[in-house]
Amino acid sequence: MPAYKRILLKLSGEALMGDDAYGINRATIVRMVQEVREVTQMGVEVAVVIGGGNIFRGVAGGSVGMDRATADYMGMLATVMNSLALADTMRQEGMIARVMSAIGIEQVVEPYVRPKALQYLEEGKVVVFAAGTGNPFFTTDTAAALRGAEIGAEIVLKATKVDGVYTADPKKDPQAKRYSAITFDEAIGRNLQVMDGAAFALCRDQKLPIKVFSIFKPGALKRVVQGEDEGTLVHV
Repeated sequence: MPAYKRILLKLSGEALMGDDAYGINRATIVRMVQEVREVTQMGVEVAVVIGGGNIFRGVAGGSVGMDRATADYMGMLATVMNSLALADTMRQEGMIARVMSAIGIEQVVEPYVRPKALQYLEEGKVVVFAAGTGNPFFTTDTAAALRGAEIGAEIVLKATKVDGVYTADPKKDPQAKRYSAITFDEAIGRNLQVMDGAAFALCRDQKLPIKVFSIFKPGALKRVVQGEDEGTLVHV
């Protein structure tokens, strides 16, 4: 039995690259979608927020003389491209997905409307939230926290390259230990970079737990949803 009825899955754009230098690796996106399908077949309602770092990073664009707001809007469009690719792959894998964008591009995707998103989730469709929060200066981490709170998700699952939060960088320090669970206050006190500050504060205020796990570990998403000791749980 799944431990959660409704989840918000945060995928980084970089995760879609696989071993490629940029863009979307076909085998990687198919494998991710198959992991999500496995979870939906358990009866879990899934919403997804995806980043755009594999195509364009607003922060990087802003650092080379581009206006930060303009760069962030370009980053939002990159997340729309990723969301379309994700939804199309889901369609090919026999799932029904709906992309909802925080910025208006009606010819391509429908606008984000909260009651409609809730209806889709209740119907068993996967909802992919594109374009972040629709505002510059906010990351897709913040979008994940915001949408997670709005749709009443029981947990935000942050899928990364590492299988949890560690006492130190596990690549640099072989003695680094993985936290099985940690409170928001402990994470702040130890300066552990779980999510960006705005997202982290929003989750803490809404008492919305965060689970950090590796999307590259086969079956990890299913184990997380079943409530097993996979990754790191950040809680109040």
